[in-house]
Parts: sequence; C-alpha cells; structure tokens
Amino acid sequence: MTEREKIFARIREALTVPAPLPGQHDAGHHAPASGTPSAQAREWLPPVGDSFEDQLARFRANAADLKATFYFCNSRDELAKLLCELRDVEGWKKIASHTGELTDAACKMLGLPVSHTDQKFDANELEASDAGITECDALVAQTGSVLVTNRSAGGRALSVLPPHHVVLARREQLLRDLPAAFELLKKKYAANYPSMISFITGPSRTGDIERILVLGAHGPKKLTIFCGP
Repeated sequence: MTEREKIFARIREALTVPAPLPGQHDAGHHAPASGTPSAQAREWLPPVGDSFEDQLARFRANAADLKATFYFCNSRDELAKLLCELRDVEGWKKIASHTGELTDAACKMLGLPVSHTDQKFDANELEASDAGITECDALVAQTGSVLVTNRSAGGRALSVLPPHHVVLARREQLLRDLPAAFELLKKKYAANYPSMISFITGPSRTGDIERILVLGAHGPKKLTIFCGP
C-alpha cells in the first residue's frame, strides 16, 4: 500500500465515526457539572461590558488594534457619505458584491460596475475588483471579529479575493462575545448549518518571515467595517 493509499484509508476510517451536530458536543466532559457551556466559557474569556456603549467601545478598540477601519454611522445618509468618500479616495473603478438589502443599496449608491457572486462570475474578475462589499451575520465586540457565512456574505470567495473587504452591518448585529456568536449561529441555522463559517479578525496577515507583519498575505489587505441603522 502506497502512502497515498494509507492516507485515504485513514480518511475513510475516520468518516465511519459519526460527528455530533454543531453545538451538540459534550461540553461538560471537562467542565464543571453546573452552568451552561456559554457561562463556563465566559469564565476564561476576556470580559465584555453588558451595555451597547461598552460593547461598541470594545469593538472599536479591537478593530483599531487589528488594523481594521471601523465606522459607526447614526444614519443611512452618513453611511452613504462615508462609503462614497472611500470610493473616491481609493479610486474604485469596479466592485464585487452580492444581493442583500444593505449591499444592494450600497452598490446603487456607489454607481460602479458590480460583479455579483450570487450569479455566475469569473474568479479573475472578482480578484481584479477594487473592493468586495458584503453583509455579515454579526460583529463580535470581544475579539473585534466579523462573523460571516457563505450565506450571509455572498459565498466563499467574495470576502477573500478582492484586495479590500468592506463589511456592512446593522447596530443590532453587534454581539457581546464569542459564546453569543455561537448561540446566534445555532439559533439562526439550527440543523442546516452553512458550509462555511468564518470569524474575520482584521485584514489578512502573516509574520512568518523574520517576524515582520505583512498584511494581505492570504486575503484582503484592507478591512473596513460600517455599522449603522
């Protein structure tokens, strides 16, 4: 048996063991007998305040540390103004996006050619777009992360291939912490989970070469997040 055949044999053997549904693991195996898994996790995760203002401040600070740009908008007009300013400053010529209430309004407002990923698209054209504009499932204050799935963010490629990922979120999508994010996923998708779930924590980066931070190594070099009404 060749090494390749051995690897595939181990994979076939592993696939015979049924995996639990997401969120149905035995969280109590190594945890105290009392308390929910979320409560137990919060005992060792960084604390986050309960108020919206505390969570907004934490997300803003984390985003800055991660070299992501964050805007909190009090109105759709303010969001439109900031988005158009970003277009003009960076000289966008074409963008990529997907169908959605927030993304449709943004694309119409920007007035640029759009490659839609919920239609047949060319990956090279997507990569050549100046920005990829997506919606999301949530913003996580505790880590400064954007929670996306292939259903909420226009597939797998849109948040990865364009050099600038622009996220549009509503203020009610700001969540306290990671346990709240996983609770949202479980409630929203139940037994029909998306094929891709990702926590985007800042722009793509690596520090493997001489411990020098390089942005855009494996994905977008820039991440801009708009949170509004």
